[in-house]
Amino acid sequence: MTASWIDNQKNLMLFSGRAHPELAEQVAKELDVHVTPQTARDFANGEIFVRFEESVRGSDAFVLQSFPAPLNQWLMEQLIMIDALKRGSAKRITAVLPFYPYARQDKKHRGREPISARLVADLLKTAGADRIITVDLHTDQIQGFFDGPVDHMHAQLQLAEYIRTNYTLDHITVVSPDSGRVRVAEKWADSLGGSPLAFIHKTRDPLVPNQIKANRVVGDVEGRTCILIDDMIDTGGTIAGAVKVLKDAGAGDVVIAATHGVLSDPAAERLAACGAKEVVVTNTLPITEEKKFPALTVLSIAPLLARTIREVFENGSVTGLFNGNA
Repeated sequence: MTASWIDNQKNLMLFSGRAHPELAEQVAKELDVHVTPQTARDFANGEIFVRFEESVRGSDAFVLQSFPAPLNQWLMEQLIMIDALKRGSAKRITAVLPFYPYARQDKKHRGREPISARLVADLLKTAGADRIITVDLHTDQIQGFFDGPVDHMHAQLQLAEYIRTNYTLDHITVVSPDSGRVRVAEKWADSLGGSPLAFIHKTRDPLVPNQIKANRVVGDVEGRTCILIDDMIDTGGTIAGAVKVLKDAGAGDVVIAATHGVLSDPAAERLAACGAKEVVVTNTLPITEEKKFPALTVLSIAPLLARTIREVFENGSVTGLFNGNA
């Protein structure tokens, strides 16, 4: 008698933490799947409980979590979700982190400091994550902190396409907010038809976070539309200061383009008053109503995440999403 085998093809399952459910729904729609239903609640003392309402055995599981404040709560929730999937016999677990938490703590500036970005990678691995999908890490070397595949995606194509569509490229200068982002600015300049580059030379007080001291522009910005790029905007102090320096140097319109809109207080107020024509970010983090202001434009990162998840699931080429240049 011939055995009747059940079709054992792996199936894609998408899971979402509670930090940014809107993004998960957008990704699910792009993938034409549903977000797996779950019970998630907090105990009175702050402990988190998660249970999935469907079998996850043998699945290719993608756990999407974003990290607005309170960041530590959402990190713990993702770790618990990954642990639940591991114990539920998921075949492969991919942690999807549109915004990688603690990415700014990627090295020791002085003695007796942690390297917290490495700690987060170790926590994800210990919980049971087999691979990571993330967008625009603060520095590329964070990929090496995780002992497994890391798909490091870039929102630049999407942001640059928006700039190309809405601004004439004749008088554009791409501006890096510091010397460390010049290489990223070069890629931007190439994608905007070989636009000239400038950067802001700044000194920072290592004892005072989110604050800079002296600034000056290196490069020609006079009368030009400046595209000021960065990976994230937190309190907005650095980027608002950069706009002022550019305006003082005779720049025309200044457009800010950044992947991660952290927008901690008082960022919305600062950015609205800094003189920038437009501030363009993606929704890797939720942009709540109190963070919005008239000049803010929010692009959805869901299509990029969905395409990446699809390529990983189908064993395709993630690099192919960037014309081989990722």
